[in-house]
Amino acid sequence: MTSTSTDPSAPQDLRAARLDLAGTRDFAVPGAGGTRRAAIAAATDRWLTGVFDEAVGARPGLALAAVGSLGRADSGPLSDLDLVLLHDGRSHREREVAVLADRIWYPVWDAGLRLDHSVRTAGECRSVAADDLTAAVGLLDLRLVAGDADLVSGVRSSVAHDWRANARKRLPQLVEATAARHLRHGELAQSQEPDLKESRGGLRDITVLRALTQAWLTDRDRGRLDQAHARLLDVRDAVHLTTGRGRDRLLRDDADAVAALLGLSDSDELLTVVSTSARTIAYALDGATRRAGQSQRARTLRVGPRRPAMVPLGYGLFRHDGEAVLGSTQQVGVDAELPLRAAVVAARNRLPLAPQTLANLSRAPRLSTPWPDGAVRQLTELLASGAGLVPTWEGLDQAGLVSQWLPEWDAVRSRPQRNAVHRHTVDRHILEAVAQAARLSRDVQRPDLLLLGALMHDIGKIAGANDHSVEGAKIARGAMQRLSLPPQDVALVELLVREHLTLIEVATRRDLDEPATIDAVVEVVDGRLETFELLRALTVADSQATGPKAWTQWRADLLGTLTDRVRERLSGSPVAPPQEQGAVDLPPEARDAIGVGHPFVTVTQAPTGWVVHVYDRDRHGLFADTAGVLAAQGLTVRSARLATQDGIAVDQWVVESPGGDAPEPRRLAASLTRLAGGDRGALGALARSRSTRPAFPSAAGATRAFVLPSGSAAASVLEVRTQDRPGLLHDLGMCLAQQGVGVRSAHIATHAGQTLDTFYVTLPGGGPLSPAKTAQVLSALIDACDLDDRPVGG
Repeated sequence: MTSTSTDPSAPQDLRAARLDLAGTRDFAVPGAGGTRRAAIAAATDRWLTGVFDEAVGARPGLALAAVGSLGRADSGPLSDLDLVLLHDGRSHREREVAVLADRIWYPVWDAGLRLDHSVRTAGECRSVAADDLTAAVGLLDLRLVAGDADLVSGVRSSVAHDWRANARKRLPQLVEATAARHLRHGELAQSQEPDLKESRGGLRDITVLRALTQAWLTDRDRGRLDQAHARLLDVRDAVHLTTGRGRDRLLRDDADAVAALLGLSDSDELLTVVSTSARTIAYALDGATRRAGQSQRARTLRVGPRRPAMVPLGYGLFRHDGEAVLGSTQQVGVDAELPLRAAVVAARNRLPLAPQTLANLSRAPRLSTPWPDGAVRQLTELLASGAGLVPTWEGLDQAGLVSQWLPEWDAVRSRPQRNAVHRHTVDRHILEAVAQAARLSRDVQRPDLLLLGALMHDIGKIAGANDHSVEGAKIARGAMQRLSLPPQDVALVELLVREHLTLIEVATRRDLDEPATIDAVVEVVDGRLETFELLRALTVADSQATGPKAWTQWRADLLGTLTDRVRERLSGSPVAPPQEQGAVDLPPEARDAIGVGHPFVTVTQAPTGWVVHVYDRDRHGLFADTAGVLAAQGLTVRSARLATQDGIAVDQWVVESPGGDAPEPRRLAASLTRLAGGDRGALGALARSRSTRPAFPSAAGATRAFVLPSGSAAASVLEVRTQDRPGLLHDLGMCLAQQGVGVRSAHIATHAGQTLDTFYVTLPGGGPLSPAKTAQVLSALIDACDLDDRPVGG
C-alpha cells in the first residue's frame, strides 16, 4: 500500500492517525482523555484487524491479542504495541505460524511504531506466566484484537485462574519486584524529571494494583485513584504529542509545552499535579499491598472462627495485623483531639493507620479556634516521632485531616522546588526538616518550638512570594495564634521562620573574625542564648533535610565556628534553671491526714487533664513512689512542681489519662500508704503499663544529663533530657534514692514527647553534691533513662 492519506487502514499512516486522534483542540477539556484513548485503541484495533485479515485470512485456530497499554485500551498517541499471536498448537505447523506472524509484524514496523511481540499456544502462555512474574502480570490484561475469540478467552481465563491459585507464592514475588523497581526509578512525587511509568506512584503501579485485585486478595479503591490515574495518562499523552516521541519521562525542557497543552498555568502547576497524582497512587498501592497480605494470612491461619489479635497501644488504639486501628468508634463523633492522639500513637509505633480508621477519624469534630492546649501538645508529639512522621502524615493528608488542622499546608502541598540542591517538594522537605529537628531536640530547652518552627520554616514558598522567609513568618504568626500558643512563643516561632537562613548565610558569606559579624547574630536572637540554640538547630535540620549539596563538611565547619563564637559572646547570660517553689498554705484536711500518718491527695480538672496535689511527710523515695503510683494507674505526667516545706512534701502533678478516667484521690492515697509501709504491690501494674510504650527508640538519640552551674547555693541543680515513657519518673526517682541523695524540689516538663526535668538535690545531711558525687549521679540517671530504651517485639 502506498496511500499518503490519513486512512488508518494504510500501514504507514497508523502513527499519523493516532496523533491526529489525540489532537490538541480539546486536550484540556475535562474527561476528554478517556475518550481520546478509547478512540486511539479502537482505531488501532481496526488497523490491526485489517493487517490480521490480510495476513491470516480465514484460517482457524489463530488469534491476535493485545497486552500492555493497548490491552487495557489506555494507549497514548505513540505508545508501543504489545501483541501476542495465539494459536491452538494443532491446526497449523510451527513454521507456517512463524510465516504468518511475520506478515503481521512487518506492517507494524513499517508504520513506524515500536512493537513487542510473541507467538504462543495457550499452554505456552500458562508456562511462561508460571515462570516469569512480569509476563504473568502482563497476560492478565490480554484482550482480543482479531481472530478466534474463544482461544483468547480460554487463555485469559486459565492465566487468571493460575494467578489466583498461586497467589500465596506470587504475592511476595510481586511485592519484592515492585520494591526493587521503586528503588531503581525513585519516587515520582519527588522527582523534577519524573518517569511517569516506572517510578513509585507511576502508571506501572496501577498495573500492580489491578493484579492484586485479580488475585482476589484486595479491592481496588475508586474515585480519587481513578482520577489520579487519568491525570498521569493525560500527562503522558501530552508528552507524546509535544515531543513526537513515545517516551514516558517528563523532562524539564518539555514541561512548559506539556503544561500549556494541558491548560495549566506553568510547569510548577504541572509538576504539582503529577506529584499529587503519584502520591495518591503510591498510597493506594501501599494500602492494597497490606490488605492483600492480611487476606492471605487470614486464609492460611484460619481454622474455624477466630478473634482478631489486638495489642493495645494506648488512647483506644490497637495494633492489628500490621496496622493501628481504633478499638471503638464511640469517641469519633465527640472527641476533636482523637485524630491527633491516634496519629501520635501510630507514628511512635511506626504503624500505618488503617484506611477505615482514617475514614472514621476524618469524621471527628473540627478543633475549636484557638486550639485547646492538649491538641497543640499532641501535634508537637506527632512532629517529634522521627521516622514515623512522614508515612503517618501522608495518611492524614490523604484523609483530609492536615488541611483541617493547617489550611496553610494546601499552598505548599506537592509544590516543586526549582533549586538544584533540593531533592523534595516543599511539603515533603518540610517534613524531612521536622524529622531532622526531632533528632536535635535535646540540644534545646523548647523542642516543641523547634519542631513548630521546622513545620513552618518553608510555609512561605507559595506562588508569587518574593522572600519566602518573610512571607512565611507572616503565615506562621497566624497559624501559631490559631494553635493558641502564648504571645512570646508565637513571636519566637515567627523569628525562627523569618531568620531560618540567616545563620548559614552569615557563616558562609561573612568574616567570622569580625566582631560586627557576631554582634549582628546576637542582635537577631535578641541576645538570648536559648533563642540562638533554637535557630542553630533549625538551621542544621533545614540543611540536612535539603540534601548533601546543602550540608557539606565545609558548611558544617563554618556554622560550627560561628556557633562557638556566638555562644562565647552569650555565655554571660546562660539560661536560668526553674526557680524553687515558694511557701504555700496547706489545706486543713491535709494537716489532719498527715497528723495521723496518712497522705492527702486532691484532684481537680484542668483544660489539659487533671491536677493532682499530693501532701505527705517528706521521706526518702517519696518522689519515686508518687511517680510510680501515677504511672501504675495509667496516668501520663505532663508537668510537675515538687517542693518540701517544714518537712512536708507539697507536690503538684499535672496528668493526663489515656483511658479518659479521672484519677481517684483515695486510691492514690491508699497506694502511697501501702508503699510507705513497704508493700510494693501497689506498683504491680507499672510493668504492664510499660508494654504500651513505643516500639522504637526516640529520634532524638541518647539521653542527656548535666549540672546547671550557679543554679542554687544550697543544692545541686541537675537537668535530664530524654524521651518520655511510662514509668520514667519512677525510675529517675528510684535512681536518686539509690544514690542516697534527697530531692528538695523538682520541676518536670514535657515538650513534644521529650522531658525537661530539673532536680534540686542535696546530700543526706544537706548541701550540694561534690563534683565526684555529681558525676556519679549523672551517670546513674542516664543509665536509668536508657535502661528501658530497647525495641519491643510483637
